[in-house]
Amino acid sequence: MTNSLRVSLSILLGLALWQAVVSLFGLPKFILPAPALVAETLWKSRALLFEHALITIMEVMIGLILGALIGGLTAIWLASSPIAQALVRPLLVFSQTIPVFALAPLLTLWLGYGLLSKIAMALLIIFFPVTSAFFDALMRTPQGWLGLSHVMGANKWQVMRQIRIPAALPGFASGLRLAAVYAPIGAIIGEWVGASKGLGYLMLLANGRAKIDLMFAALLVLALFTMVLHACVDRLCTHMVRRHQ
Repeated sequence: MTNSLRVSLSILLGLALWQAVVSLFGLPKFILPAPALVAETLWKSRALLFEHALITIMEVMIGLILGALIGGLTAIWLASSPIAQALVRPLLVFSQTIPVFALAPLLTLWLGYGLLSKIAMALLIIFFPVTSAFFDALMRTPQGWLGLSHVMGANKWQVMRQIRIPAALPGFASGLRLAAVYAPIGAIIGEWVGASKGLGYLMLLANGRAKIDLMFAALLVLALFTMVLHACVDRLCTHMVRRHQ
């Protein structure tokens, strides 16, 4: 069974279970709309959904790129500096004890209701997974490779650039795959706290007006975008690792 066929069957099974719950319990549409109603709303409101989806996609992509770049550089810095490991790494771990919902209002207050606060939320939520996965991989470089590099007279940065980073790319790829799933969560949380555009804002607006079918339609658009983003990042990471191997 091919991967696309498995995905299609899973989607059909999910839709069947959704429809069965609505039919068996006789749920009104303001509680749980039927799949057909959500599909109809998705088509009728396609222009509105597209407009708000573009904003969310922009926030997620910028946050993902910045988070991957800053997280990767931070991991390299930590791996190359014992002082940074001793002083900075505990701060990074402590930062994860603060719920992102608590940071969202502060970021909105400091950066405003525009794109910046949402990009910052997406960046913050993916920064630690990327940094942690890449740092752990950098610290697991085979000792035989490191010993050989010292015998050949390579300096610290040559070892980092030519041996440790290429060897740690699978770990970096794992962090990016997680980031592709987490980045939309950060952007949506930021939009829930304060925004005038975006899928998160549209969900809140639809919920406040009891348009649950529109809220589900926006949720489906977000889920579809997240799946496509994860698939693209996964393919890019696979190509990157294979090329360096």
